[in-house]
Amino acid sequence: MKKKKISDSYVETNQLVLPGDTNHLGNLLGGQTVHWIDIAAALTAERHSNRVVATVSIDKIIFKKPIPEGQLVCIKSKLAWVGTTSMIVEVNVYAENLMTGDRRKTTEARLTFVALDSDGKPTAVPQLELETEEEKAKFDKYQAKKNKKK
Repeated sequence: MKKKKISDSYVETNQLVLPGDTNHLGNLLGGQTVHWIDIAAALTAERHSNRVVATVSIDKIIFKKPIPEGQLVCIKSKLAWVGTTSMIVEVNVYAENLMTGDRRKTTEARLTFVALDSDGKPTAVPQLELETEEEKAKFDKYQAKKNKKK
C-alpha cells in the first residue's frame, strides 16, 4: 500500500451560522459545532484511507470562544497519526466576521477513526509520508501515547 502525505487528505469546510444553529444566547450550539467537526474529520480519514470510516472517539474538544449567528465558520481538518487501521485527526475551527474580516480560533478537537472494509470490519490504511519536522513531532507524540497504552 502506497504511503500518503498529510496534505493529500486535508479538508477545509465553511458553514454560515444561521438562526436554527444557535442557542438562546444567539451563539452556535456546541452540538452543531461537534457535528460539523465530526463530518470534516471523517472526510479527512476517508480521503486518506479511501474507505468508509467510523468515529471511534472524540478524544478532545475545547470550546475557546463562542461563535455568534451570522458568522462564517471555517473548519480545518488534517491527519496527525496513522496506525494499522486507525487514524487520529486534528481539527481547528475559526469564526470569521464577514463584515470586518476579523478571524479568530474558537475550537480545537481531536478524533480517532477506524477504516472499515465492505463487511464493516477494520481494514488496513496507508501509512503516512511525513514531510515536515512538525508532522514528525506530532506523529511521534501520538505514537508514544499509543505505545504507552500497550
